[in-house]
Amino acid sequence: MIVLIAPENDIPNEIEILHQLFQEGLEYYHFRKPDKNYQEHCNYLNQIDKKYHNKIVVHYYHELVNEFNLKGIHFQEQKRIDHIDNPSEYFKNLSLFGKTISSSFHDPEVLNECYFEFDYHLLSPVFSSISKKGYEGKGFDVNSIDKTIIGMGGINTKTIKETLELGFKGVGVLGGVWNAENPVESFKSIKKCYEESVKN
Repeated sequence: MIVLIAPENDIPNEIEILHQLFQEGLEYYHFRKPDKNYQEHCNYLNQIDKKYHNKIVVHYYHELVNEFNLKGIHFQEQKRIDHIDNPSEYFKNLSLFGKTISSSFHDPEVLNECYFEFDYHLLSPVFSSISKKGYEGKGFDVNSIDKTIIGMGGINTKTIKETLELGFKGVGVLGGVWNAENPVESFKSIKKCYEESVKN
């Protein structure tokens, strides 16, 4: 699976590009905009064709799943630490039937020991980040962990094969798409490379 994380700050033609990415087969779009408030989250989602809402996972304002037909919710690391000890309390007002629940991790041991069963886990940084300067890759090997783990950090066509060899079940991309001159073409290259690497 390929997870695309939203650019933190809006970029020109973002919604238009996003529609093209969905048309090219994007299945997991992580809507992560820390500076947007609840209403701005709604405004953003309302610009996206409803038929693609079920491919969108929200990082903030999880209650958006009650308003929109979204794919699921995601816990940033701190939010997971704050709430996952009492999940039934946190989830009680959320319509989560059939939705995905995922979380971010930065340490394979913490991920392995987490008792809550997430549908998938984002682990970073596998390689040095494209979008965050000075965010050095750790080359995590997760072959021994029996969970669905998505590798993030420095993912592009050159690192996909190695990521899968390290035991990851998918890749998470941010800078590899949004920092490219043509984000749609870059996504298509990553998707093609990923599909070929999975086959081999």
